[in-house]
Amino acid sequence: MTNLSVNINKVATLRNARGENVPDVVKFACDCERLGSDGITVHPRPDERHIKRSDVFQLRPIIKTEFNIEGYPSDEFMDLVLKAKPEQVTLVPDAPDALTSSAGWDVESNMEFLSNVVDRLREAGIRTSIFVGTDADNIRAAARAGADRVELYTKPYADEYPRCPEDAVAPFVEASRVAHQSGLGVNAGHDLNLENLRYFHESLPYLNEVSIGHAIICDALYLGIEETIRRYKECLGRTK
Repeated sequence: MTNLSVNINKVATLRNARGENVPDVVKFACDCERLGSDGITVHPRPDERHIKRSDVFQLRPIIKTEFNIEGYPSDEFMDLVLKAKPEQVTLVPDAPDALTSSAGWDVESNMEFLSNVVDRLREAGIRTSIFVGTDADNIRAAARAGADRVELYTKPYADEYPRCPEDAVAPFVEASRVAHQSGLGVNAGHDLNLENLRYFHESLPYLNEVSIGHAIICDALYLGIEETIRRYKECLGRTK
């Protein structure tokens, strides 16, 4: 079974545009869970342009499914997640001013750094996922670093999908096999949507979780969040 984690960053972006608490990020997260989301993802950035540190601590006690916090493991980020203790932390190599994640880690080149981060998270009882591309050696390096999972960066798949779905998904099929053989769980995220998610899910032999935010919020503007979550779960072969 592949879980759907809803990234609520864009809801916080909308809220912050007016400086008040509309829409209510905490209520939206609760509603997503009630409507079938298997988890909630946030990606707090240093400038707090969407999710704020205070949001993380307000969300932590009310999320009943899985709380996934993404981010670059700076000292500030590590302090945040070690205090909040989510079920999962996804490590991304974003620069502080990055608009969005645009590449995975070169794990081998950052082995000592990532291994130390993973060790600290494991000691706190937090599952770790390292954001990577599809290179097999890099995925094996993530396993050596001690990660529990990798999250596959799926923008290349989304970009290529309209031209040739088979070619687009092939590297990800192999990447999921390599991860599984290396003892890693497999997550995926970035530009997955209602057009390309079903094929991706049906093609990958191993896929624990997808994390989707931007597309879900865009679809919800037209469909409503309840129907949107239902359709995304349907793409994952889920009816509940």
